[in-house]
Amino acid sequence: MKKHIPNFITCLNLLCGCLALAAVFAQDLTAAAAWVVAAATLDFMDGMVARVLNTYSEIGKQLDSLADMVSFGVVPGAAMVQMLAQAIETGGYDLPAFLPYAGFLITIFSCIRLAKFNIDTRQVSSFIGVPTPACTLFIMSLPLIMVYDNFGLTPLIMNPYVLLGITVLFSYLLIAELPLIALKFKGGSWKGNEVRYIFVGLSFLFLAILNFTAVPLNMAMYIILSFFHKSSSL
Repeated sequence: MKKHIPNFITCLNLLCGCLALAAVFAQDLTAAAAWVVAAATLDFMDGMVARVLNTYSEIGKQLDSLADMVSFGVVPGAAMVQMLAQAIETGGYDLPAFLPYAGFLITIFSCIRLAKFNIDTRQVSSFIGVPTPACTLFIMSLPLIMVYDNFGLTPLIMNPYVLLGITVLFSYLLIAELPLIALKFKGGSWKGNEVRYIFVGLSFLFLAILNFTAVPLNMAMYIILSFFHKSSSL
């Protein structure tokens, strides 16, 4: 019975992704973001539970990738399409009608990223390229930043050229040969987990101070800390 528990959690991740996608179709990106956070939490839990119960399976690995493709591939791409379409319409930009569909580049490169992850033996204890959940959390933080905009960032976010820039940047980061730390703690001690503890602590601090605006900042911090961690390991 216990061998099915991680797969059940993975299916809940998939369900949350489907609900997020339904919210995107309903143009409720705030609700979509909430479902994505739930999906990301479940995605973290299924691997942790599998390790604790020692119930790793090949079908679980494949199921996890398929669920992630929906929650962290299709959803952020569809959300970016919605934001681009709204930005062009509300801003009165004279841009081609097909341009919002460029948001699906995130979906395409997320698929490539997930396929590479499954066969890349280097990504056992670390990542090469930005993980799809991290990319998705960044994308889905944008509508939340606009809802709780204490810093006047909405006009910047709703610039279609900025959104296109974010799309291209993250499409590249998903498949870039960029070594990044994995947030899998090696026991509970400080030694060996220094960078992880620093990242988690500062992330919560920034969230408490800056609200959802902290998410892009946390993403930048994640990449910078990974770079210094790699440099110190050489």
